[in-house]
Amino acid sequence: MTQSLTLLGLESSCDDTAAAVVRHCGDGPAEVLSSVIFGQAELHSAYGGVVPEIAARAHAEKLDHCVRDALTAAGLHLRDMDAIAVTAGPGLIGGVISGVMCAKGLAAATGLPLIGVNHLAGHALTPRLTDAVPYPYLMLLVSGGHCQYLIVRGPEDFTRLGGTIDDAPGEAFDKTARLLGLPQPGGPSVQDDAENGDPQRFRFPRPLLDRPDCNLSFSGLKTALMRMRDQVMAEKGGLTRQDRADLCAGFQAAIADVLAEKTRRAIRIYLEENPGTPTVAVAGGVAANTAIRAALETVCSETGTAFTAPPLALCTDNAAMIAYAGLERFRIGGRDDMTLSARPRWPLDQSSPAMLGSGKKGAKA
Repeated sequence: MTQSLTLLGLESSCDDTAAAVVRHCGDGPAEVLSSVIFGQAELHSAYGGVVPEIAARAHAEKLDHCVRDALTAAGLHLRDMDAIAVTAGPGLIGGVISGVMCAKGLAAATGLPLIGVNHLAGHALTPRLTDAVPYPYLMLLVSGGHCQYLIVRGPEDFTRLGGTIDDAPGEAFDKTARLLGLPQPGGPSVQDDAENGDPQRFRFPRPLLDRPDCNLSFSGLKTALMRMRDQVMAEKGGLTRQDRADLCAGFQAAIADVLAEKTRRAIRIYLEENPGTPTVAVAGGVAANTAIRAALETVCSETGTAFTAPPLALCTDNAAMIAYAGLERFRIGGRDDMTLSARPRWPLDQSSPAMLGSGKKGAKA
C-alpha cells in the first residue's frame, strides 16, 4: 500500500491567496482536509482588473492567516505535515515571490521538505485529485491567463498539442465585461447575462477553425464584440439590457463552439498515439462556465470518450491543487531547497516552442 502523505499547499499566483491541506493514501482520490481562500476582488474592483502591486501586498499580508486557518480547519499542526508545496510560477511575479518566501520560512522553521509546483500542473493534475483519473489523459486547461491542450502522462510529463496564440478565454471574458459595463471578474458576469440572451442574434467569428491544428485565438472575438456594440449604440443611441444579454450570449456561444471543435481535433490526435478510450478532462477557471462544459460533454459523448471536470470550487485558483501536485512530485522524489526561485514564465511542455503573448494572469506557457 502506498504511504499516506499529508501536505500543506500555498497558492498566490494572481489575486487569490490560498492555503490547503491534502492527504492521500494512494488508493483512489485524495482527501482535501481544508481549503482556505482569501479573494481580492474588492481591492481591484475600481481598476477594472488585477493590479500586480496591490495583489502582491495583499498576499504578503494574508498568507500567514491562510496557513493558520487551513491547519485549524484540518485539525492539524505543521508538525503533522510531510512537506510544504508552493506555487513557484507562472504568474504575477510579486505574488509568486510572496508565496515562495512564506513557504521557505515555514520549511526553514520546521525542517519540512519544500516542493515548488508549477501552477499549471496544479490545474492539470486536478482530475487525479478529485477522481483518481489514471495516466495518460487529455487535458484542456482553460483559465484567465492560459489555454492549452495537454496529454498528461505523469506529474512532470506533459505534451502540448496546441494552445492560444493571443488572449486566453478568461481574458476575453474579462475584456468583454469591461466593454459592456459588467463587473469583474468577467466570466461569471458574462455568463449570467448570457442566460437571458439570444445567441443567434449576433453572429461572431469562430477563429482558426479553418486550420487543422489545436491552436486557438480569442482576441478577434473581443474586437468583433466591440464593433457590434458600437453599431447597436449608433443605431439606438445606447444599449438595452436585452442588447447586452444578446451580445454576451453570442460571444459565449462562439467561445464554446471553438473549444468544442478544437477538442474534437485534440481527441483525434490523442487517439493516434494512445488507442483506447481516453479520458478528456477540463480544468481552470473558465471550466466553471456551464455553456462551455455542456459543449465539451457533447463532444465527448459523440466521440465515445469519458469526460471529467472538477467541482466548481476546484476550477478556480486554489491551494488544494497545489498541495496535491506537490504530493505527486514528492512521491517521485521531487524536492527543492532554499534556492527555489519564483518564475513568471514556466511552460509545462519544455520541448515545444513557446506560445506567443502574455496573459494578464501569467505568461503563456
